[in-house]
Amino acid sequence: MNQFRKSKLSENVISNRIFSGQRVGYLMTSTVLALAISACSSTESENQVKREQRAAERERIEAIAVSAHRAESQAKQQQSQRLQAFALADVSHATSPGLYPPPVADNPSYTENYQHLEENQVFSTRTNPVSTFSIDVDTGSYSNARRMLNQGWLPPADAIRVEEFVNYFDYEYPQALHHPHPFLIDSKVSTSPWNSGRMLMRIGLKAQAPQNAKEKADKTNEAIHKNLVFLLDVSGSMNSPNKLPLVKRALTMLTKQLTANDSVAIVVYAGASGVVLEPTEGNQGLKIEQALEKLSAGGSTNGGEGIELAYKLAKQAFKKGGVNRVILATDGDFNVGMVNHQQLIELIEKQKEQGIELTTLGFGQGNYNDHLIEQLANKGNGNYAYIDTLQEARKVLVDELEATLQSVARDVKIQVEFNPDTVAEYRLIGYENRALNNEDFNNDKVDAGEIGVGHTVTAFYEVVLQGGEKYNDELRYQQAQKSAPEDISNELAHIKLRYKPIDQDKSVLIDQVVLKSSIVEFEAQSTDFKFATSVISFAQLLKNSKFTQNLDFDQVITLANNNKGKDDYGYRAEFVSLVRMAKTLQTETSKTDLDNDVSMSEFNPRTRRLTNINK
Repeated sequence: MNQFRKSKLSENVISNRIFSGQRVGYLMTSTVLALAISACSSTESENQVKREQRAAERERIEAIAVSAHRAESQAKQQQSQRLQAFALADVSHATSPGLYPPPVADNPSYTENYQHLEENQVFSTRTNPVSTFSIDVDTGSYSNARRMLNQGWLPPADAIRVEEFVNYFDYEYPQALHHPHPFLIDSKVSTSPWNSGRMLMRIGLKAQAPQNAKEKADKTNEAIHKNLVFLLDVSGSMNSPNKLPLVKRALTMLTKQLTANDSVAIVVYAGASGVVLEPTEGNQGLKIEQALEKLSAGGSTNGGEGIELAYKLAKQAFKKGGVNRVILATDGDFNVGMVNHQQLIELIEKQKEQGIELTTLGFGQGNYNDHLIEQLANKGNGNYAYIDTLQEARKVLVDELEATLQSVARDVKIQVEFNPDTVAEYRLIGYENRALNNEDFNNDKVDAGEIGVGHTVTAFYEVVLQGGEKYNDELRYQQAQKSAPEDISNELAHIKLRYKPIDQDKSVLIDQVVLKSSIVEFEAQSTDFKFATSVISFAQLLKNSKFTQNLDFDQVITLANNNKGKDDYGYRAEFVSLVRMAKTLQTETSKTDLDNDVSMSEFNPRTRRLTNINK
């Protein structure tokens, strides 16, 4: 019995052990399954996170693509708006993309100022045979228009002065090397390339200049000493890369041309004026450069006080028999202090009489006051240039420094009398703001333009010969006039020029007769003549001249490209590029007008303003 119990107990123990083992096995299996399930859950969770990340990445990429597409569409729309804004520009406003908002009449931050002048009219020689004007060697209009074209804008018509376009370039006119006068009159007459019924008469002057580097070097000891005062605008309006920083680099280039016999001073003006550098010898380059480098822009502009202080320093370092000149570098934004421009002009004219002249250098855009800066230079017996690039700074202040600063003749006037027997009509192309009364020609008290060493001056007349294609009808009661004597019946015109030598107050007269027999076909004219013709053609197109009916940009491109001639600095090649740019911009503007359903009758060509836009 005991044996049976023991046997049963052993069976129970074994069964319990088996059951325990099975239970442990079940537990282990359950644990493994639980761990496996947990692992699967963890993997699934990780996969879910990755799916969510991939979805988020896809959404981000799609968002970037949509944003890029939207930006591209906005850019196209803004370009269209800019082209439209060009057409909406006010008469005195220019365009300047990138740094300033589109030019609209109610935008107070956009105040570029240009003088409006009516284009010279056609005169009949029967009623008005005499034309009188002052010469002009300024170039600011061309380089300012270049700035706008390079930024993708057609300049406003009032920003274009034809004479400053054609006088930007140098021409190989005869020089008066062994002559009592500082220049000779060089006249040419040709058929017109754009109108076979009319002629072009060109008057050219080239002031005396050293013929080569050796001669220039030989004259170093005889060089006229220079007393220069830099009058620099450091107001808040000059705080952009194409303003004060460019001013400093440009003037640094100029000072490298000076010697110990020269003097430099620096005056700045903003809310207050001050002397940055007292008169210093020109060979103290490091000292001058350090004075320029420490300049910074800020505050409003008080140009009047600055000019007074600059003239004071110029008097202090005055060089008798030398060049005494204030060089004003500004955007012309005089907004506090002496803002009465007439007072500024009177001050400048008074100082001019005391031997201190004024050159103006324009910089920047947006609030640029072209009219004032050009006017101040005219009244100060100086010249006006617009500096849009460092290359232009080098042209004006290095390559043409002597011409910029040293005059060879003052108050230079030209008067042309046309022979009514041979010439029916004429018009002077450009020089609208240089017109003089006929009686002013012999009056030495009447101010006129100066011409510097090596400067060239070019002027064109469009003339219609008797029997040619005239603008005006014949006058009924002016036909029975007495004919010219036989000895002058072959004459087209009589050109007279007056100038004052630098050291004299009485003018000197030189003259030249232009003969009908001197007319030459356009294709037989010199390369210089034909290139200059392309320049006046381009300027008239930009000005929307009413006299360019048979002229277009393609003709100008061909004419200029075939007649670049000698072009050491690439200025003529650059000109061709600008004409091509203007053609492209005109095409884009015309397309924008069509897209906006704008008829040409609603477009004012002078102001480039749309008077009625139909949506």
